[in-house]
Parts: sequence; structure tokens; C-alpha cells
Amino acid sequence: MEQKQTTILITGGAGFIGSNLCEYFLSKDYQVICFDNFATGHRHNIKSFFDSKNFTLIEGDIRNFEQCQKAVQNVDYVLHQAALGSVPRSINDPITTNDVNVTGFLNMLVASRDAKVKRFIYAASSSTYGDSEKLPKVEDIIGKPLSPYAITKYVNELYAEIFSKTYGIETIGLRYFNVFGRRQDPNGAYAAVIPKFVLQLMNHQSPIINGDGNYSRDFTYIDNVIQMNELAMTVNNPNAINTVYNTAYGDRNTLNDLINYLKEYLSEFDEKIATIEVIHGPNREGDIPHSLASIDKAKELLKYSPQFSFQNGLKEAVKWYWENLK
Repeated sequence: MEQKQTTILITGGAGFIGSNLCEYFLSKDYQVICFDNFATGHRHNIKSFFDSKNFTLIEGDIRNFEQCQKAVQNVDYVLHQAALGSVPRSINDPITTNDVNVTGFLNMLVASRDAKVKRFIYAASSSTYGDSEKLPKVEDIIGKPLSPYAITKYVNELYAEIFSKTYGIETIGLRYFNVFGRRQDPNGAYAAVIPKFVLQLMNHQSPIINGDGNYSRDFTYIDNVIQMNELAMTVNNPNAINTVYNTAYGDRNTLNDLINYLKEYLSEFDEKIATIEVIHGPNREGDIPHSLASIDKAKELLKYSPQFSFQNGLKEAVKWYWENLK
């Protein structure tokens, strides 16, 4: 008897991380359903998948429970990426952030439970560490949240844990640390720092660094994140499920390091970029000064082995932006 193809629902599948997950799992011959309302995702991110017989787009909103129920029908795994990201956005509009990130999350969790989905893997966030100053960040030691966004992502973890205990649905949370790479949107008020800086440098504009540039981050290339999602989906060890993992490279670089690398890599395409000056602005509200993940738990329980260092990932990302934004 022919084996049934595994079906994955990727919420936020037209976004930066979601579209990369769609692309990867289509290449592995899974049935992939993308569920997106295009609030922050883009059709051009998924346009090339429309020719695949294994790809389905459901246009809908995770805040609508009936649409969530429809999306999870006959689905084996949910990779829940849909969210309103950005600390500043959550400070400006906490109500919408909560609606999408908490109510939407709960809708998807209930719908997945009712549809008897095998496992619910969701995008958690390093912002959950809040004001904890301990480095590296270890999964079971967190501080108080520093933004509405951070609160919503922590609430997701609490809901997932309760649903695992109460209803028996398998859940795994992946605390993403500053993910970057191909398809990350450089435009808009809440653009992530790497694509924003790349676009500014390509346009010969001075990037503005918040603060003195010594804040540091565990920048994580998209392919490492894809690996973590696949491992979370396929792991069979009972000790590895119903928990959360740092999803990172396990190293940190300052914003000044970032700018220097970007100028170096971009000046291979345009030598004028090497001489662009940087502007320093005030520190941003809600930002944590330093972020560095311990990835020991993921290495031990998921056999995670990140393939891309920050610099190698940055070279790949710069090349992609140069080819796609020029």
C-alpha cells in the first residue's frame, strides 16, 4: 500500500521564515499548506511554489477560529510562524500584537488539538529572556519581559505547556534568536536590522545604530532555523517534546561588528560602500543589551548541529540581497 504523504501546515508561510520553511519542505516532497493573511508576508515570497502539486495556499487570519479549523484539516504537523513581530510595534500597538500573538496562537492550538494534529511546533522568541542578565541564555532561566511583544511570546509557551499536560497534544517551542537571511524584508517601519542596514549601504546611505553599537546579538542564519524545525518535527525521543529550545548559533556579535562585516562583504560588489560612515542614535526602548544562546539542550535532545556561522550566513545573505534588490 502506498504511504500517505505527510502534510505540514505552515502558518505565516508567506513571511520570511515561513516561506523558507515552505520551500525546504516542498523540496523534501511533503504536502505543504501555507496559511497567511499577508499582513506582513508577501505573495512574491511564495509565487514560485504555485506550480508545485504539493503546495496549497489558504488565505486567512489566525484570529478567525473557523479559518484555523479549516486550515488544520487532515494535517500531520503544524509549524506555527504567524505572528506580529517587532518590539517597537508592540509598544506602539499592544492590542493588535496581543490579538495576533496570543488569541491567534490559542486559536491555532485549539484547532490543532481538535484536529488531532501529531505535533505543534511554534516560533517562540529570545525576547522571553527579558531582563535576565545571565549569559549564555539557558532555557529554564528567564527574567521579566521588557515589551508587550515579549509578554505575548512567553504566554505562547505557557499555553503550549498547559495544552501538552491537559490535552496530550505534543508541542515544541523554538526560541528564535535574531534570525536573518534570504527573503527577509528590508522595507517598512519595523524592518529587521540586517536587511535594513544592507539596503541602506547598497543605496549609499549611512545606517543608524541605536546606541554606541556595543549591544550584542546571537544572529542566526535561516538555514539553522530550518534545521531546528525539521528536527523538532521528526524527533522521536519522548524527553525531547513538550519543551522549548533556543534556536541560535551560540555565538554573539556586536552591532559594530555587524556593520563592519556588511561593509566588507558588500564592498566586494561596490567598493564605495567601504567608506560609508555610520550614525549613532539613542538606544531603543525595550531592547535587551546582550543576547547569547546556550544551544546545549538542542544539541543533546534534538542532535542539532548548526551549519552556518554568523559570518558564513551573512556572506550568503549579502549575496542574495545584492542579486535580488539591485
